[in-house]
Amino acid sequence: MRDALEALEFQRVRQALAERASTLMGREAALRFGPKISLEEALAQQATVAEAVAYSYRLGGIRDLRPALAAAQEGRRLEGIDLLSAAHSLEAASELKHELLKIGERLSALAARIGEHTLFRRRVRECLDDGGNVRDSASPRLREIRSSLSPLRARIQERLYSIMDRQASAIQDRLITIRRDRYVIPVKASFQNQLPGIVLDQSDSGLTVFMEPASIVPLNNQLASLRLEEEAEVNRILFELSSLLASDPELPATLEALVELDLARAAANLAQDWGLTRPRFEPGTYRLLQARHPLIQGAVANDIELTGEHRILLLTGPNMGGKTALLKTLGLAVLMAQSGLFVAAQSAVLDFPTQLFVDIGDEQSLQESLSTFAAHLLRLKEVLTHADSQSLVLIDELGSGTDPEEGAALSQAFLEQLLALGARGLITTHLTPLKAFAQEQPGIRNASMRFDLEKLRPTYHLTVGSPGRSYALSIARRLGFPAEGVKRAEELLGPEGGRVERLLAALEAEREAARSEREKAAAAASQAEALRQKLEERLGELEAQREKLLEEAREKAERVVLEAQQQVRQAREKARAQGQGQALQELLQLRSRYHKAPKGQPPPQPGLQVGAVVEVPDYGKGSIVEIRGSEAVVQMGAVRMSFPLSSLKPKEEEKPKGSGSSRQRSSFDTELNLRGLSVEEALIAVDDYLEEARAVGATPLRLLHGKGTGALRKALREALKRDKRVQSFHDAVPYEGGHGVTVVHLK
Repeated sequence: MRDALEALEFQRVRQALAERASTLMGREAALRFGPKISLEEALAQQATVAEAVAYSYRLGGIRDLRPALAAAQEGRRLEGIDLLSAAHSLEAASELKHELLKIGERLSALAARIGEHTLFRRRVRECLDDGGNVRDSASPRLREIRSSLSPLRARIQERLYSIMDRQASAIQDRLITIRRDRYVIPVKASFQNQLPGIVLDQSDSGLTVFMEPASIVPLNNQLASLRLEEEAEVNRILFELSSLLASDPELPATLEALVELDLARAAANLAQDWGLTRPRFEPGTYRLLQARHPLIQGAVANDIELTGEHRILLLTGPNMGGKTALLKTLGLAVLMAQSGLFVAAQSAVLDFPTQLFVDIGDEQSLQESLSTFAAHLLRLKEVLTHADSQSLVLIDELGSGTDPEEGAALSQAFLEQLLALGARGLITTHLTPLKAFAQEQPGIRNASMRFDLEKLRPTYHLTVGSPGRSYALSIARRLGFPAEGVKRAEELLGPEGGRVERLLAALEAEREAARSEREKAAAAASQAEALRQKLEERLGELEAQREKLLEEAREKAERVVLEAQQQVRQAREKARAQGQGQALQELLQLRSRYHKAPKGQPPPQPGLQVGAVVEVPDYGKGSIVEIRGSEAVVQMGAVRMSFPLSSLKPKEEEKPKGSGSSRQRSSFDTELNLRGLSVEEALIAVDDYLEEARAVGATPLRLLHGKGTGALRKALREALKRDKRVQSFHDAVPYEGGHGVTVVHLK
């Protein structure tokens, strides 16, 4: 039996999974990914993928640590940059761990297996800088060595510059360079014998030699010795860090957890990219709704079902009609579900078969000199030998490759034994006798792939319950094959074959008519449902709009009440601080603002003109001082207010001359105490006080400001000079306050 994974092209699923992995370890694991041994393992993997779909984590910054770990475990010294990379990867793994510890059950369990690697990470931070170089502070000995190197280099360079200055004529350029790890100076070749030292190199032209002066040799030797000590100490530190990595007991579990997390993330991305669905497992059932081949772009979706009552689906129809693709659709769904992956279907209920038998395509055994038919027979034999009630059998073109009659007989015998074993299967064939057998045999159902005869092309839609036709004669007739040839072919087909084809054609016509009626009924039902939903949505929108308007009205009313209460409080406070006249005016304005005149008021009565005395509802009497369209400005004592003309009533009132003014003045205090106020507060209070006094006709007025420094008296008098309401002002007589009181006469 050909390997089911190879026959169903599962390697392409693995490749797609590997492309979505974040690490090299994950990609390699994806290319080896496959069905689990048990249902429990598949369910666990499926649950991990589901959590990864729900929570999108990343594995950024994590590299493959296996090569470095293997080298360290072999006792080799890792370079600083490799150790730094390993530390960064473990830090990223630790961050991922703490991110996932509270995410789901499976992800948190995997994250808990990631170690902290505290000792290795801390030592790397202490010993290596950001470039992977060993720090001076990595060890006391290294700090001591490097602290000696810098002054020694400075001493060597200072002496070399001194030599060049003394031997300036012999020096090619006044610069210091390094040859063979030793400090040298460029000397003209013609002067090299005049300067004691060792020639370590020369220029390409031969005109310059690079010499180590004799007096520098001991210093260079000392420098070389320190460098060797530095290199040895650096190597020792790198060996120490490599040993820490190699002996880290948490590292194997960390790598395994990272691989599993990477695979889960890749599987989640695959599910999102391909639109896959989480399958459910149920013994003895294969039910896929709107299943499609995940590796075919734009594949047509079909429903596939195998149950205890209908264990085998016999699929017939024309060539290139999609039978093999449907076979692979079911096979791939089973393999992906067994691997813990999601499947390409709208919903999926699948068994977990103990064995999956797949026979797709031609396969000759050249070594054993077997024909295609013989190879098929051997695979069928293997199925009958090993299959049981938990097996799934997928066979393409059953009975092909030999005489049709004998092939049909062998195929029917195979199907009978397969039914007796209780196995489930999806089997394709072109043999007409098998269609009749499936129509009458319990446990097996006919199915076919629809074909558009008008356009001469398959539709790739599965129809269960009736067999399919080959359409050979119909296609020949549509393509203009000579009529005599088609007629002769029908005669050669024989009465039995012609009867079967005519029966299939009649069944297909009835099926198409029924399908058309179902589609019309479904369209009408869908339209009615859409209209119902639209009406419900509109009703919901209207209800929501009504609630919104009511809520807005309630909020507006609350705001108006709060605003009115606030302004009333402010007016009362101002009444206590500045006098009652202005506060009364503001209160009346507030009442007018929030008191709406009732609708349908009668028109204004005659006799309402400027100067007329009127009765104002809720306020009393007043006189009209100005008319503005449909409103009148009414003077009521010290207050002026606007009212609709329609709300005013003319009133004749006879009073003794001056009685009203006397009554107003009698309630007005002609003395204002300003002591204790600042200049700004006093000026504001006096301005309001003068306006109120002018309204009631009170004069003269007394402003009690006290003597003090005289600043308040001076500021008040400056303001009174500019005030057009003031006729004159002067100090009170000595026995009534003198300079501490200003008497004001209004115009």
